[in-house]
Amino acid sequence: MEHLALLDTISAQSILKSDASLSQYFSEQFAALTPAKVVLALVMGFVVGLVVAFTYKKCYRGVLYSPNFSLTLIMLTLITTPVVMCIKSDISLSMGMVGALSIVRFRTAVKEPMDTAYMFWALTMGILLGAELYVIAVCVALGIALILFLLTFIKFQNPNTYLLVVHYEPSVEYDISEQLRRMIKYRRLRSKTVTRSGAEMTVEVRLDNKQDLVAGMLNIEGVYDATLVACQTEAGA
Repeated sequence: MEHLALLDTISAQSILKSDASLSQYFSEQFAALTPAKVVLALVMGFVVGLVVAFTYKKCYRGVLYSPNFSLTLIMLTLITTPVVMCIKSDISLSMGMVGALSIVRFRTAVKEPMDTAYMFWALTMGILLGAELYVIAVCVALGIALILFLLTFIKFQNPNTYLLVVHYEPSVEYDISEQLRRMIKYRRLRSKTVTRSGAEMTVEVRLDNKQDLVAGMLNIEGVYDATLVACQTEAGA
């Protein structure tokens, strides 16, 4: 009986020690990082990520908009935030995280150069939020979004760039050139093909939507058809 009582005492003591170690473990975990801070940081990360994704959607000027990339921007902000919160108070963990990030590399090809800037923007927001600099993060997010909207608006004030493709008889090429000179201030010949059955000319033009260039081309006798295609070119190309 004495042996049984001793075993029970030892078991009770071990359980108490285990409970004490567990409580100490959780108290150490939440000493600098409380659940309330984590929830607040994630909520702020979600809101700021929405700002980045909304700006990307409204300012996107590529050929094909990808909703998945907008979701990726939100996820980048949300993922970076708790990572920075964890490593900011632990130097050894910070060094280990740097080593891990040096091994991991992005394998996804970025088609648009601006997409890379948006990715860095989302990562920067996550770093600021993880450092609990909420006011600075909100000011930076709104400031960058405002600048991007202004740049996009200013860019839209310029005439849009199009490619005009005309199929015609070679004898009316002078009439086409004169019509383009009267209607378009900026024009640039991109290609010209002449065959036995006719000729084809591709001209880069800049015009607003009020000008009916296609109708003007079709009014020329000898023009078979005219097609206007929207395009994107680098400035000064």
